[in-house]
Amino acid sequence: MDRRAAYLLGLDAEFWAEILLRLKGYRILARRFQASGAEIDLVAKRGSTLVFIEVKARPTLDEAQVTITRQKLERIARGARAFLGRLPAMPKTIRCDAILIAPGALPRHIKAIGELALD
Repeated sequence: MDRRAAYLLGLDAEFWAEILLRLKGYRILARRFQASGAEIDLVAKRGSTLVFIEVKARPTLDEAQVTITRQKLERIARGARAFLGRLPAMPKTIRCDAILIAPGALPRHIKAIGELALD
């Protein structure tokens, strides 16, 4: 897949992930947040929980899930620390979720896909 097609696929996946989150009662705070050499696809909040969300689109949901590695979680944590540094107060709960997208399958929302090192 060329870069442009991959970029457009990512935008489409993020669009569907955002719709799923809104239907579940989340409020989107940021899209494609970039800081500290990291990009977080979506940042959302529901109640007192702040969620950093990685969106992955692949041919299958399982293929999408295996792309979320420890190194990816470390990059998300870098971006999360930068995002949290801009908030007036720390949220009660902080979590890292994943939304997996694949053709012909319902999106899969995995809560707490990994631990974020925020200190």
